[in-house]
Amino acid sequence: MNKLLLNPDLRDQLRQLYEDMETAYDAVAVSLSLSCTGCPDNCCDSYFHHHTYIEWCYLWEGIAHLPPDLQERIMARARAYELNSSRLTPEPAPVMCPLNEGGRCLLYAHRLMVCRTHGVPARLSLPNGMVKEFPGCFRAQELAVAVPAGSGGVMERTSLLVRLAELEKALIGGHRLPRIKMTIARMIVGGPPRLP
Repeated sequence: MNKLLLNPDLRDQLRQLYEDMETAYDAVAVSLSLSCTGCPDNCCDSYFHHHTYIEWCYLWEGIAHLPPDLQERIMARARAYELNSSRLTPEPAPVMCPLNEGGRCLLYAHRLMVCRTHGVPARLSLPNGMVKEFPGCFRAQELAVAVPAGSGGVMERTSLLVRLAELEKALIGGHRLPRIKMTIARMIVGGPPRLP
């Protein structure tokens, strides 16, 4: 497999976007005095869906650079994750992300948008004028109670998602591809995306 699925310009723009996401996340975390250190929970067992081909490509660029034995372990865990989440229950039982090993993300530098923004309170303005509010993790919610309104305790996701959508459009061009709604495990089991 070609280890580079994205052209250098798109990759650089995506990396810059991820850096900007981290900066926005950190600003809110600091305003709340939020830290994951010592937290009894682990966000890596949350059930997330991802929706972009560009992030799927970037994830696979990270996987392709791992040693073959580690790739095999990740693939085995991804298959087990998929088996668990295919059970007919309203909410799949928590299962650790297949990229998590020993409590750490094996592809931390290649983690996707949801992984980078989950945890802090956030806001998203939709094109139809509706605003979605995300309360953050339980620890962030507890800390947010003590933060005065308007003091930076909410991450504004809108411009970040607009930029991600623009990068997705640049990757796909004028082609019509099926919409995706996939877990990281499904992205791994499915292999790299097939792009025109």
